[in-house]
Amino acid sequence: MDTLHYLSLGFGVALQPENLMFALMGCFIGTLIGALPGLGPANGVAILIPLAFTLGLKPETALIMLTAVYAGAMYGGRISSILLNIPGDEPAMMTCLDGYPMARKGKAAEALAISAIASFMGSLIATVGLILLAPLLARFALTFGPAEYFALFVLAFATLGGITGKNPMKTLMAAAIGLIIATVGIDLSTGTQRYTFNVLELYEGVDFIIAIVGLFAVSELLFFIEEKAGKGREMIKINPLKLNWRDITSIFPTTVRGGVLGFIAGVLPGAGASLGSFITYTLEKKILGKKGYFGEGDPRGVAAPEAGNNGASSGALVPMLTLGVPGSGTTAVLLAMLVSLNITPGPLMFTQNADLVWGVIAALLVGNFMLLLLNIPLVGVFVKILSVPPMYLLPIVTMVAFVGIYSISHSTFDLYFMIAFGVAGYILRKLEIPLVPVILGLLLGPEMEKNLRHAMQISDGDWSILWSSGLSIGLWLVAIIGLLMPVIVGPILRKRMQAAKAKIGD
Repeated sequence: MDTLHYLSLGFGVALQPENLMFALMGCFIGTLIGALPGLGPANGVAILIPLAFTLGLKPETALIMLTAVYAGAMYGGRISSILLNIPGDEPAMMTCLDGYPMARKGKAAEALAISAIASFMGSLIATVGLILLAPLLARFALTFGPAEYFALFVLAFATLGGITGKNPMKTLMAAAIGLIIATVGIDLSTGTQRYTFNVLELYEGVDFIIAIVGLFAVSELLFFIEEKAGKGREMIKINPLKLNWRDITSIFPTTVRGGVLGFIAGVLPGAGASLGSFITYTLEKKILGKKGYFGEGDPRGVAAPEAGNNGASSGALVPMLTLGVPGSGTTAVLLAMLVSLNITPGPLMFTQNADLVWGVIAALLVGNFMLLLLNIPLVGVFVKILSVPPMYLLPIVTMVAFVGIYSISHSTFDLYFMIAFGVAGYILRKLEIPLVPVILGLLLGPEMEKNLRHAMQISDGDWSILWSSGLSIGLWLVAIIGLLMPVIVGPILRKRMQAAKAKIGD
């Protein structure tokens, strides 16, 4: 009953005209960002964080808009997969396998409509799962002490690279870079300056919003300039939609299975949306066997991965909202937004900021309906925007990022700092070092240090407190498994995913 009460409270927040307007705006911009190959939801949310500050939005409105951008980007990734055979981001890769063959057979409109319905179903199932599971997990997390929280943060770092991660060492290296940056500033316990070099602006530490916008948005702009600026894409023609009720009911079991599996993949540490879409596609292929014609334009081959990756995106919000530990790159960026709004993520958020948390959850449900309504009739608009050369989009994105960062502190130092992070992000990406662990290290570093210190004070310096309870031992064991899985199981999964990628290239 409590859940229903809080959910109704959340709808009261989500259905306010201002929040509805920004949710709609977030859905539209998110779909557009998702449709642009290579940009992805994490970059999209990072680019739009400064916009939330520029507009002076209330915390719940800002989060609703950014969550809508996240959901929209997950929807939009399928457009370029189906029409161009280029996935908008990695989770949309599996959609190419049957989406593009459908488009080549003159069924592009049907493929886009089926993928929109499957995305809707996957996201809806996962949001219901979020509503049911998040309060339970939040209550359980209240039993965590400093030692358990420290083990949980270690677990978050250990599983960040994901089971399919290419190089766990690079992931750990990136996390270490983030943790090192997090130590910059005045130590609140001792008052000692750490790596400030007597620069006044560094006394309060590095602002992660500046780091995020620099690492994601500015580095992405540099890649755009290097690879894509000036090149437009061919205008794509879409056939008139001919989808009947039988077509929709035929994909229904697939979308339900995909949504449930995707949600589980999103909640589990180290799995993520890419693995979610891969598992749902391969499982559906096995279930249907000879009844399906996967790889040749089977609608269920479009529905399964879309339901899976959208389910995983909502599932990834569960650990972020309940434990304060992001389940994906995009939720790490959203977590940074929460912290910068002076909201402490974790189990207490469900009691201290109930209107905000439940407002975001209710907005996910409302946004899901908005996305379905936007994505079927307006898909032609997104396709036309997709064909606009990036040279016209680049100045707009740059302006939003720079104006937004300047509006936060009115400091030119922050702009220089953002550019420096952008260049660093560009170099790290060239070296194939992931950026998300850097952000996570920067975000979780202070909390990790605080809990470690607290545990040491309680135990009078006895390190064994870190593995003194059954819960902390369990978390350490999962962390060790998370470190070993990419080495043991990762090569097998990567081989299968590469085989799928090779099919896309054919």
